[in-house]
Amino acid sequence: MEIVLAGLVGVLVAAGAYLMTAGRTLPYLFGLTLLSNAANLAIFATGRLTFGRPPLVPEGAETVAGAANPLPQALILTAIVIGFGLVVFTLALALRSYRTLGIDDMDAAAEDAAEVAAGGRG
Repeated sequence: MEIVLAGLVGVLVAAGAYLMTAGRTLPYLFGLTLLSNAANLAIFATGRLTFGRPPLVPEGAETVAGAANPLPQALILTAIVIGFGLVVFTLALALRSYRTLGIDDMDAAAEDAAEVAAGGRG
């Protein structure tokens, strides 16, 4: 199962990197989301996949041999919240950029912003 997840992480990273190089804002946002999900899957896969085991130590046991590892689950929950915040911030930034400059192309937006900053356009 770890091999399948590793392959899926590779596919998600490749698709995310491809979308982030598109030069437009919305595909960039989708690529960022794919990279975030790939990181979550990578954390999940490194935490030993244990099916049907709770992340608790049984009462009276002195070892954690029968329990799942709760750390990857906690890390993934934290990464989901941080990823959501990053996506919302990027979406708000993209919306503001589109409303201000009127274009979705990041390269042209950077040129227009540089021209405005230089005082060439008001």
